[in-house]
Amino acid sequence: MMGLGLPEIVVILVIILIIFGPRKLPDIGQALGKSIREFKKATSEPMEIARDVTKEVREVKEVVQK
Repeated sequence: MMGLGLPEIVVILVIILIIFGPRKLPDIGQALGKSIREFKKATSEPMEIARDVTKEVREVKEVVQK
């Protein structure tokens, strides 16, 4: 799988700078950061639920085996 290296990131930033201008960059960065946080939160919640369910299933299994 190909990732983004430093040269690719620099090119993307230059293109964004040209399109939006330097005055909009802080707003764009803030919106991007907020979006990334929300995405991480949305993806971590199902994982936490799955861990909780797995833990409960193990506990029930232990009780049944006794």
